[in-house]
Amino acid sequence: MTDPVRHVVAMGGGQWYDDPVFRFLFELADVPRPRVLRIPTATGDADRDVIAFYRAFPAHSFQASDLPLFERTVQDLRSLVLGQDVVLVAGGNTANMLAVWRVHGLDTILREAWEAGVVMAGGSAGGLCWFEAGTTDSFLLGHADPLHDGLGLVPGSFCPHYDSEPARRPGYHRLVGEGILPAGLACDDLAAVHLEGRDVERAIASAVGAGAYRVGPGDHGVVEEPITVQRLEPVG
Repeated sequence: MTDPVRHVVAMGGGQWYDDPVFRFLFELADVPRPRVLRIPTATGDADRDVIAFYRAFPAHSFQASDLPLFERTVQDLRSLVLGQDVVLVAGGNTANMLAVWRVHGLDTILREAWEAGVVMAGGSAGGLCWFEAGTTDSFLLGHADPLHDGLGLVPGSFCPHYDSEPARRPGYHRLVGEGILPAGLACDDLAAVHLEGRDVERAIASAVGAGAYRVGPGDHGVVEEPITVQRLEPVG
């Protein structure tokens, strides 16, 4: 028996539920009506996020559920999470989200689900959380501060919002160049990297010009290497 393929789709940000990137997630699940769990912890379990999630797709296209932790109603988190095909994590405050997950033991459950083949995905905080480290504005809005305690499913670091937030690209270059963050990946809004196991399988985007990059130290400063991006067609 072969081990399940382990998927992470880390989005730079800016996607909403009509974005073709989300259709790509459903295709990875490879089942007729994938079970998709929305985890909105990074937004403080904001109602607007959860409502938009349920309204986004025709009811027949997937089986939706959500997991609130601030007013938790689910006793058996492990059964809920491992019963999914896709876990979709909201953007928001990454540091707060990780702290809440760890209090509830969700961090170890998500790792187990990833190892079992559940597709792990999200944008912004929902993209960064799967890596060892990355840049975040969790501590001060408008900044690109280092975060060192991601879940570590994927080695290295991740920088979301690479093109849309002025502090991100120069901040990431500085942090990687000074050795504060390990080398890693960066994504513009409306772009994502798909990793199988711990390796980049492809980069995808739903907008012309949205890019993904490898960023690491070089002999003469930081090296930024574009990754070839597959443009996804709009959802018809």
